[in-house]
Amino acid sequence: MAYESEKADSANASRVMIDEERGHATTVAATDGIEASHSQSTYRAAYGYATDRVQEFWDRLRGKGRRRIGWGESLRNIATSSVLNVFLLFIPLAWASHWEMVQWGHDTTFALCFLAIIPLECIFDWGGEQMALYLGKDLGDLLIITLNNAVEAVLAIILLVHCELQLLQSSIVGVVILHLLLIPGTAFLVGGYNIRQQMLHPHHSELNHSLLMIGVLATLLPTAFFAALDRGASAVTAAGSETGSSLVNDATRDQLLRMSRGIAIMLLLVYIASRIYLHNPPGENNALTVPEDAPAELHHEEKHLLEEEPVVNPWACMLLLVITVGLMAPTAEFLVESIDEVRETSGIQTEWFGMILLPIVSFSADGAVAILFFFQSIYDHLTGKEILVPSMLARGRAIDLSIQFTLWWMPFLVLLGWWTNKPMHLMFDYFEVALLLGSCFLVNYVTADSKTNWVEGLIMVVFYIMIALVTWFYPGQPEADFMLACKETVAEAVARGAEGEGEAALAARAAAVLARVI
Repeated sequence: MAYESEKADSANASRVMIDEERGHATTVAATDGIEASHSQSTYRAAYGYATDRVQEFWDRLRGKGRRRIGWGESLRNIATSSVLNVFLLFIPLAWASHWEMVQWGHDTTFALCFLAIIPLECIFDWGGEQMALYLGKDLGDLLIITLNNAVEAVLAIILLVHCELQLLQSSIVGVVILHLLLIPGTAFLVGGYNIRQQMLHPHHSELNHSLLMIGVLATLLPTAFFAALDRGASAVTAAGSETGSSLVNDATRDQLLRMSRGIAIMLLLVYIASRIYLHNPPGENNALTVPEDAPAELHHEEKHLLEEEPVVNPWACMLLLVITVGLMAPTAEFLVESIDEVRETSGIQTEWFGMILLPIVSFSADGAVAILFFFQSIYDHLTGKEILVPSMLARGRAIDLSIQFTLWWMPFLVLLGWWTNKPMHLMFDYFEVALLLGSCFLVNYVTADSKTNWVEGLIMVVFYIMIALVTWFYPGQPEADFMLACKETVAEAVARGAEGEGEAALAARAAAVLARVI
């Protein structure tokens, strides 16, 4: 009996254990089912949100809910979008002059190409503003900034292909300085002469200043590296040591190229990260939308983009931008090919040509609009009419333009030079780096309080004129020129430069002797 009782107790214990294991398994299965269901619901919600956003973007791009605009109306509005479209007549004239269909000379070709680029730049700006109505604020701003940099980017790529690297570096500095000083300064001066103070367009100002500074400091690092080595070698040589030697050689240039290419990759990563942060800030479902805690002005602008009716359909606008790029590329190349002859005949320094004259090409459209607005505002003031500031002056995306050029186009050019075997690096002329830093400091002071007036605009314009005046007399840094030689070694470039200086000195002495004889 005792044995049977123990056997029954053991069986009962086994059944209890089995039931507990089944219950635990059931509980685990239920928990796993709940977690899987929650994961699936989260996935469905994220997928549904992404699908809704894509559909919303596609509907907006197609102009769903807006008035339908035909191709005929679009073409008429494109033709009458700006009075500067009259300058499109200079495009066939510039091409004819370049192909020597008419014997006008290189100076005339350069001038005609310069004038032909003005309406193309204006079309980029107008087309970007129209596409922003279909793309929304975030993508629209990015497109407008990219299109506004299109002229400088095309010129820079052509200069790289033609191995005009010294001129390329000068034009990069000139573009950044122009976007920091002359363009916003003109907008503040022209738009605020009858207003006590203007509120700057709300942006992530602290982030923008940080992005701008890292782009400028990226040019400072290789330049400071070379300056420190150069000073050390000069000091050793001055002390009488025979080990001192010139640092302008292929080995030093190879080091500069390696560090420049590494810096270029990092700058591109910073720019991509900044765009991700701006277009998809932290939080749920914030991609390509204006966050709830954003300033009221940003919500107002997004509402304005949704309510304003475009004057051209999106497909016609895209085709217009593609055709404009196609016209811009050969016109800019013809302009670059005529540069050498223009410099030789005019005697203009390479630094002034690259830092002042070439970047002015990109400002010519905005400058023409600013001048026209200035005289129109005077007339409206005298007649008592309401003065309206043009959008391209009021929006003021100049810092964004400089940020994209220093963090995207400049490193892109370095990597493109690596790919095409051109020694494009980030060691700039000492004078150019000093101008970049000074311009950044002044802009940071002016925009620190997000308010400005016409006097601050005048200060920025005057400082730009000061830079233009000093650059007119600056001959450039020979070491920087030798380190950018792309059709020969650095040693051959130095030898050629020394030979040229010797021939120039000999010619000068012969001229002096001839003058005394006469």
